[in-house]
Amino acid sequence: MERPTPTDVEHEVTNIDMIVSKSDEAGNITYTNPIFMKISGYSQGELLDQPHSLLRHPDMPKVIFKYLWDNLKEGKDVTAFVKNLCKDGGFYWVLAQVRVAKNPDGSFRNYVSTRKKISDSAKEAIGALYAKLLEIEKSEGIEASEKALMDFLAENGQSTETFNDYMTQLNQAA
Repeated sequence: MERPTPTDVEHEVTNIDMIVSKSDEAGNITYTNPIFMKISGYSQGELLDQPHSLLRHPDMPKVIFKYLWDNLKEGKDVTAFVKNLCKDGGFYWVLAQVRVAKNPDGSFRNYVSTRKKISDSAKEAIGALYAKLLEIEKSEGIEASEKALMDFLAENGQSTETFNDYMTQLNQAA
């Protein structure tokens, strides 16, 4: 599927919207709820069996997805801000909470992602951080971007262990 050309049109995620998707171990979409389809502009048929990266906006630094996948592979839940690309080239910001769902025997079932509205203050702070990380990735690589992310967390009294809680706190700050 051809990726759309990004535009400056933001699609609103409201306070009552809860975007839900499930994916397999490779990150391929196996379920989407109607809100996901409405906001992204894709039909369920266009989304199923496609990698979640189909929605990756070029403004998103790779290091955020490295962090996400590194933690998910270790069985840890992740909460992070994501700017997604819509079918029409527009975008939407969300606070994504991704968890590993397991079968009763403890084996992997799927990844479940729930996404909700991001606050304006979080969008401003995270947008600036992501732009900085993206520039670092382009000039110095993902390792330097990862160091910059860790430095940002440390400067804010945080660490990878408190990353999820910090992302939630940033979204609640007014």
